[in-house]
This record gives sequence, C-alpha cells and structure tokens, in this order.
Amino acid sequence: MTTDGWPLWEVFVRSRRGLSHTHAGSLHAPDAEMALRNARDLYTRRNEGVSIWVVPSTAITASSPDEKDPFFEPSADKPYRHPTFYEIPEGVKHL
Repeated sequence: MTTDGWPLWEVFVRSRRGLSHTHAGSLHAPDAEMALRNARDLYTRRNEGVSIWVVPSTAITASSPDEKDPFFEPSADKPYRHPTFYEIPEGVKHL
C-alpha cells in the first residue's frame, strides 16, 4: 500500500520528563493510531522519548515569517511584559 491519500501528521516527542515536546518530524499514516505507532518506531528507536504527540498537519495554523514585523509589533508597546525595570529581591536565586 502506498501513502497516496494518507494525511500528513506532525510528530512531537518529549525526550525526558519535565521537558517540553519538540517537533521531531512528519510522517504519513491513515489514522492517528497508526501515526502514533509509526512515530514511536521512527523517532524513538533508542528509547529517546517518554511521550509522543501526533497532530494532523491540517490542524496546525502558523504565522508567516513574511509577516513577522506586523504580527509581533503589538508586543513592543507593552514594556511591562519585560522585567527590565523590576528589582529582584535579595535571596531570590531563580525567577
């Protein structure tokens, strides 16, 4: 059987507990269960992962790199989002 007509799935793998899932790649599969099994075999062959997400590529909406400036422009006028003028109390090691 060929991959003609099979949807494209994006694969995200979490390598260890406490870390975020990262995009590992893409694959074609007829359904979510097969995509999950194929992702396990393809992207975690050496026990690299503890969790896998598969998402249909059609379900992902992304911003365009060409629209970077106008898309992210509103964040520039909110200086309170940047901790540049907050004083860190003594004794605080991680913020």
